[in-house]
Amino acid sequence: MERHFEQELVKLNKRILKMGSLVYDQVHNSLEALLTCDVELARQVIGKDNKVDTLDVKIDKLCQRIFALTQPVATDLRLIMSALKMNNDLERLGDLAVNISAKIEGISDYKEILSELHVDELAGMADLIVKDVVTILHTRNTTFVKDIFTAAIAIEAKVQAVSCRILDEMMHKTEVIVVATNLMIILTQIDRIAAYSTNIAESIVFIVEGRMIKHKNPFREGNV
Repeated sequence: MERHFEQELVKLNKRILKMGSLVYDQVHNSLEALLTCDVELARQVIGKDNKVDTLDVKIDKLCQRIFALTQPVATDLRLIMSALKMNNDLERLGDLAVNISAKIEGISDYKEILSELHVDELAGMADLIVKDVVTILHTRNTTFVKDIFTAAIAIEAKVQAVSCRILDEMMHKTEVIVVATNLMIILTQIDRIAAYSTNIAESIVFIVEGRMIKHKNPFREGNV
């Protein structure tokens, strides 16, 4: 029974890592499609969402099976509890990638606006934060968790600044309302990408150190 339990934990860890890599590809491709206004690539992201959903269900069922057949304690229990939460957060990141992709056709004729409003910079920041989170997911090196929070704060601030510029454009140029609305939705998704990335970072800290940093200031001494 003990050997079977260990094998199930190994399988769970592998599936979470696979989920992280799959979701990063989805986020990366959606942001790449955004920057290049590549409608076909955006459609590929939407088409691959079922792979994320399928793996999400497999991970949930595996966690349920482990709980049902064993009585995990301490570190193992933290891993399983965190796996459930990270799986949900990763699945949501996949959904955000799809949401971004769904709006790309509506802005495909306004590619120059992306650089004018610095949306391209935001896309790069969002891509990097998810890449860093997946890296930490593999290495379990919590030293870099603080960088995730720093990046998330920077993304939030930039989203707010760009959103204000877009709203100002909408007030003075009614002809840009449709594309501006699509961009506002995209910015909201990017902001949420940062938020879910910090959620995953929190879960990794809990797995490795047994500390919960949710709702705490990660920069306060003693938290991270």
